[in-house]
Amino acid sequence: MKAVLALEDGSWFQGTAAGAEGVASGEVVFNTGMTGYQEILTDPSYAGQMVTMTSPEIGNYGVAPDDVESRAPQVAGFIMRDPSPVASNWRATSTLQDYLAGAGVVAIGDIDTRELTRKLRSAGVMRGVIATGPHEPDALVARAKAAPSMVGADLVRGVTCDKAFDWPPEGALAGTGGYDLAPGRLATTRLRVAAYDFGMKWNILRRLSAHGCDVRVYPATTPADVLIADSPDGVFLSNGPGDPAALPYAIANVKTVVAKGIPLFGICLGHQLLGLALGATTYKLKFGHRGSNHPVKRLDTGHVEITSQNHGFAVDPDSLPAGVVVTHTNLYDGTLEGIRHRDKPVFSVQYHPEASPGPHDADYLFALFLDAMERR
Repeated sequence: MKAVLALEDGSWFQGTAAGAEGVASGEVVFNTGMTGYQEILTDPSYAGQMVTMTSPEIGNYGVAPDDVESRAPQVAGFIMRDPSPVASNWRATSTLQDYLAGAGVVAIGDIDTRELTRKLRSAGVMRGVIATGPHEPDALVARAKAAPSMVGADLVRGVTCDKAFDWPPEGALAGTGGYDLAPGRLATTRLRVAAYDFGMKWNILRRLSAHGCDVRVYPATTPADVLIADSPDGVFLSNGPGDPAALPYAIANVKTVVAKGIPLFGICLGHQLLGLALGATTYKLKFGHRGSNHPVKRLDTGHVEITSQNHGFAVDPDSLPAGVVVTHTNLYDGTLEGIRHRDKPVFSVQYHPEASPGPHDADYLFALFLDAMERR
């Protein structure tokens, strides 16, 4: 079956359907990872976005239940150059195309993803529509122009959990992440972590658990006083989709936690929310950072970490108030990648130390969180 990808700038690409039939819209972004497409598909941070994979062949190792990062695919659509019709992996339980079709994800293959990626890098990410079957491209372009903007969008409410739960949830397909990474430093005693779910990847919960933490996960709108009343040793702020400035309830809750002096660790959207709570501002990047090979410099040691990233917004370093220190910077474009407070036990990073997919260079950050909780 034929399929069309239309963009708000008036351009369009014709290819073949590679997932579910139908029409889907969202912000078209690209990810430079060569593997990890299943983790990408199930990452809630991609809600509202259609992901272009820059690696040409996608789907060759199929899909496996242990590799999911949430209960189901979260992307608005999926874009590939050469979708593999077969799966060659002993762990695979399905082909990628069957998985996408079963999950209702509209996807397109056999288009020039190099041309599309160069367009997005030059003009910036833009809204788009994928449609299977016969469609008039101009009508799809108009539909892309009418799609909601990511700026000002609160997408967290659509991906957060319905009620608080302890990890791992009983009877849930939590998965193992596809690998057994050694825990590194273990907590000297079991530590209780209260985690805000803004669209959390399961591997974050796996890593906290592996380091010796008992984790209770709370919906994004839960008042901070509820978390504090449970007397956690630390509070975690997760990744998630959308514009951080569109989450005033989350910013207010983070301010309350910081004021109480409770150790706090944030990742990705959680990093941006901490920055906003401390008085900084955020802005939208031209095409964002999405992939598993981004170099980040740790300023206190000078070491360079190869990191996994997925974000379209960033904290403005020039807006950081006194008392907040920059800890990490991106070596591609100099953007802010990490902060900490001089006097309070709170810190955050823009990238994903839990990886999945990606390298494990930054897993030490979980040990730093343990240090902060144990000191308290």
